Amino acid sequence: MTKLNLYVVRHGQTYFNIYNKLQGWSNSPLTQKGIDGAKATGDRLADVHFDAAYCSDTTRAMDTAKLILAANQKSEVTDPITVPFFREEFYGYFEGNDMAQAWYLAGAPHGLPTFKDIVAKYSIGKAKDYLKDADPFHQAENNDEYWQRVDQGFDLIRHNDQLKDGDNVLLISHGNTLLSLMERYAGGKYDLSTRPANGSLTRLTLTDDDIVVESYNK
Repeated sequence: MTKLNLYVVRHGQTYFNIYNKLQGWSNSPLTQKGIDGAKATGDRLADVHFDAAYCSDTTRAMDTAKLILAANQKSEVTDPITVPFFREEFYGYFEGNDMAQAWYLAGAPHGLPTFKDIVAKYSIGKAKDYLKDADPFHQAENNDEYWQRVDQGFDLIRHNDQLKDGDNVLLISHGNTLLSLMERYAGGKYDLSTRPANGSLTRLTLTDDDIVVESYNK
């Protein structure tokens, strides 16, 4: 069985992060704090030999990946492989909307006016389902649609014939995606009531048929 070491980093802070807006597939540039934070994460990982790097095709993920790789002292990898499979959840009609307002519209019809309320009673997956239901165009991803897409991204890494057992892979991810991964694979080990910090590091082991959480949001 092949095991790959995934270093999963949430992208640096963006302007939409400051404004508390849902970003999803939308692009919002890194702030100076986001740039500095990505560089600081790059310094933390400067001595890790990466055999590949992946990120979503959003500018915040690509820019974060390039800053981290530029700081690396051990790898020959200079650019990430960008794929849409690793994008954040697609929020449909609610892209760019105030986060609290969007989750209110999704959850209030069910007596759950906040994202935390939905997650506390049900799950992050149920929050995705509620948001799609609330989308007047029904274009937001529900939980099944989301995982069908993201799973293709992990399969892409698994099927990279240039990677071998024990190799290290950098993956630039997103806040809701990290929460979703922890809900699905961490077995209730971590508090998911707050979002992971921009630039935070999560360690995963990717096997042929599973994902094992080694550490979260360090």
